[in-house]
Amino acid sequence: MAERRIKAAVIGTGAIVTVGHLPALAAHSAEAELVAAVDIDPARLTAFREQVAAVEGIGAPTGYTDLAAMLATERPDLVILGTPPALHRAQALAALRAGAWVWSEKPLCLSLAEYDEIAAAEREGGPYMAVVAQHRYGSGTVHARGLLASGDLGAPRVAHCQTTWHRDRAYYAVPWRGRWATEGGGPTMGHGIHQTDLLLHLLGDWTEIRAMAARLVHDIESEDVSTALVRFANGAVATVVNSVLSSDEVSRIRIDCADATVELTHLYGHRNEDWTYTPRPGLADEARITRWRTPTADRPSSHAAQLEGVLAAMRTGTRPPGGGADARRTLEFNAALYKAAFTGRPVRAGEIAEGDPFYSAMHGNHPDWAPKEAQ
Repeated sequence: MAERRIKAAVIGTGAIVTVGHLPALAAHSAEAELVAAVDIDPARLTAFREQVAAVEGIGAPTGYTDLAAMLATERPDLVILGTPPALHRAQALAALRAGAWVWSEKPLCLSLAEYDEIAAAEREGGPYMAVVAQHRYGSGTVHARGLLASGDLGAPRVAHCQTTWHRDRAYYAVPWRGRWATEGGGPTMGHGIHQTDLLLHLLGDWTEIRAMAARLVHDIESEDVSTALVRFANGAVATVVNSVLSSDEVSRIRIDCADATVELTHLYGHRNEDWTYTPRPGLADEARITRWRTPTADRPSSHAAQLEGVLAAMRTGTRPPGGGADARRTLEFNAALYKAAFTGRPVRAGEIAEGDPFYSAMHGNHPDWAPKEAQ
């Protein structure tokens, strides 16, 4: 790709685009310009374009209410999906087939079958798709992952991944939420997926899951709480908790290693100060401890941090961060969690393949969980 500004288009102009993607595009305005915005709501589209006009250097996007028309007219290099999850599959396929790279909010799609269909539309050298995984790209994550990979903290042994948030009845009054066909699941897919992805980013491949899920409060199709026990290829074991029933909201990852515990506590985003390193009793190597607690950079997790890597990949024609098998692993983890919870059996990595009911839908057509029209 020639060294010109990359032409970007956003699909959906709601909160996640205005709060997450617009600042990211502004931060990289020297490399990318926003040439188009698509939304089925003309009033919201107009308001978004007015908001963009107030941001210097980002571009003056043309408004569209039809994705196909935008792709044919603008021929963007990058399409950013900020729409509800049920729309991602068709929109990602349309963009890839039009020659545009795709950067999509989580979850990219509603099943492993949909993911594999989207991946099949990629071409060697691009266009590729990537999933938003902004928590991977803060300097605190980069530092912790480096320490874990090098063995500086000792072998990882026990981990805990917690997404305990609160969502009220008004939240689920939005028609597409809490439904398998439109959201793909409950907090396992819609909320905890960010921390789960970060846990896998830090610890690597998982091998086995045992799980439980329940509807305890909300009158929805999917779960409002899930828990899991997980074994990793490196021998570590972990607990994962996803909830929208928690008054004290927190996102947390804790990994107990042979020589130290590393812990991240935040809510929707993190900075270096949200990470703590606690040496094991008796470890008195002050230089080592100082190294743990002193990242070489200070950058908060953000969409902007990940977009930098996406744009760099586009320039070189290489797979962007947050795509390919790496992104699929997180989706497979969630499918396995649901299968383990609904069947009461442990699930191993790789066992959910074509022909397995949990390959084509997260509810697996289970009689206690699938929507009536799917049974």
